[in-house]
Amino acid sequence: MSTTRWLATKHRVPSKRRMYLVYYLPFLQWTTQYRWTFFKGDLVAALTMASFYIPMSLSYASNLGHIPPINGLYSFVFNPLLYAMLGSCPQMVVGPEAAGSLLLGTVVKASINGGRSGDEDDDMNARIAGVVTGMAGAVILIAGLTRLGFLDSVLSRPFLRGFISAIGFVIFVDQLIPEMGLGHLAKHVGGVSHGSSLDKIIFLARNAGEAHRLTCAVAFGSFAVIMVCREVKRRLQPRIPSIAYVPDRFIVVVLSAILTCVFRWDRQGLAILGDVKSSTGFPFAFRFPFIPTHMQHVREAMSTSFLIALLGFFESSVAAKSLGGGEGKKDGLQGMSLSANRELVALGVANVVGGCFMALPAFGGYGRSKVNVSTGGRTPMSSIFLSLITVLCILFLLPYFYYLPKAVLSSMISVVAYSLIEEAPHDISFFFHIRAYPELFLMALIFLSTIFFSLSLGIALGIGLSLLSVVRHATKPRIQILGKVPGSHDQFENAETSPNQVEFVDGCLIVKIPEPLTFANTGDLKGRLRRLELYGTTTAHPALPRVRDPEHNTNIIFDIHGVTGLDGSGTQVLTEIVENYVSRGVRVFFCRCPKESSAIWKLFEKSGIVDRCGGRRHFVRSVDEALRMAEMESLSDFFERNPGEGGA
Repeated sequence: MSTTRWLATKHRVPSKRRMYLVYYLPFLQWTTQYRWTFFKGDLVAALTMASFYIPMSLSYASNLGHIPPINGLYSFVFNPLLYAMLGSCPQMVVGPEAAGSLLLGTVVKASINGGRSGDEDDDMNARIAGVVTGMAGAVILIAGLTRLGFLDSVLSRPFLRGFISAIGFVIFVDQLIPEMGLGHLAKHVGGVSHGSSLDKIIFLARNAGEAHRLTCAVAFGSFAVIMVCREVKRRLQPRIPSIAYVPDRFIVVVLSAILTCVFRWDRQGLAILGDVKSSTGFPFAFRFPFIPTHMQHVREAMSTSFLIALLGFFESSVAAKSLGGGEGKKDGLQGMSLSANRELVALGVANVVGGCFMALPAFGGYGRSKVNVSTGGRTPMSSIFLSLITVLCILFLLPYFYYLPKAVLSSMISVVAYSLIEEAPHDISFFFHIRAYPELFLMALIFLSTIFFSLSLGIALGIGLSLLSVVRHATKPRIQILGKVPGSHDQFENAETSPNQVEFVDGCLIVKIPEPLTFANTGDLKGRLRRLELYGTTTAHPALPRVRDPEHNTNIIFDIHGVTGLDGSGTQVLTEIVENYVSRGVRVFFCRCPKESSAIWKLFEKSGIVDRCGGRRHFVRSVDEALRMAEMESLSDFFERNPGEGGA
């Protein structure tokens, strides 16, 4: 019987099956707690988010993802609804993000460059988007089912900051082309539309005189208005919380569409969104992404989908941890605990379904979720309301987007790009202040490689260096040489960190192993032990001649209190180390060992470590006891070699 089942039986939990069902299907738990007092806050929060993010989703799809605008709306139809059913963070709202949309757009552009689709082939581009989103969802879902929720800590903070700042810069430069009305000219200049940010900056500098004045006025005017409103709301919200309800971006969208319609700016060269409709002709067309004819896109999108999944889960994890579950919130849901693995499953299912409808990848966003909280959202019902509002928008309001200027959509994305960059100076200042130069170098390398070469190179460098850092950290043994604190009976400290505060015991090398021994960290264990024997430290360079007398290594005492795990590879290496010491006439002792009923002790016995050391008497409770035994055996050996000395 498992521990969980035993506890449930002991404490008379009424229905064990329902207990698991409620845990893995959270909506069964929060729907029973829902009260009408939550209704107003959830509905107002959904309306506020819809006014902000429905126009943004149109921008992400058309400007970053290079797919029909309506496919951006699909991300707010299916993903928030499914996450509300399966997610473990009640106040988090999922939706498309700038980084994921841009990465998806790179796959679409690569397909266009390769001749497998065209700029005007909306149906094929939408299907490619469905493949990318579906694969990202499948990666996340498999990770959740295999309990890989710990992966949110694989990517380092410098990598994420450098990469996200680079994405913000790339997006900002990309949007300057449509904001200046140079989109048609860029298509006829080779290597610009799909080139690096440096190529686009050079293009903008050379062709600034060709910019369309009306487009520039609308784009930069919208950008300025949104930025001013953003700053005003940020400063006034602590004193006037209700200012968060003001839908400034929605007002800009509506006013720009009305002005364009009244003054017919579209006839003066201002590009407008036009008809917003599905590439298939149906409002919600189902297209299963994983079919044989899409295999070439699957191969192309594999690495990008993996990165979208990783970045999306990381951002969702940060948002979920910041918002928390339902514990300790008097005015919210109770008893809902966060789970990284359940988050993976919820996000995976949402994106797999979204991929079937050719939606953008959608994950939890901290900014969007904070808007939800600040405007009254308390439960996942706000996400469900958001999905319903988006459905109504698709069915009845799309014709009203006809005169929406594309320049306004670009300016809204530029605001998002600015928000991705604005946090970088704080992190750079912090790392510079603590002199974390390797982290600064990593940030700069990822940022510059993305700017001057390509997004894929920045991705490859960032992930490669982050994984190397993780592997290097995991494979480095952390063994310590211990010294006795003067005047104490059984107090021992790390001699490398405080060499002047401890004294070494003659004839003994005391080694502490403070971590589990596995295949990952035992590869260099022999080499580091050798350095302790020769130099008394693991930090000395091996070119240094021997400075530690061999007589100080006649007894080796291993403190293995921190060895909480041991696998086959670690057992084999430890066995070889013990055999080597015994063959050289060195006595080996182990102290603070695990219980004899433990798996570690059984491995010690089966591998022969216990017998080779001299039996169980060489496995003692403390370092001090091992020292006394080493002293007794040293005296016994001395008298055996010099029998005349004993009778003197």
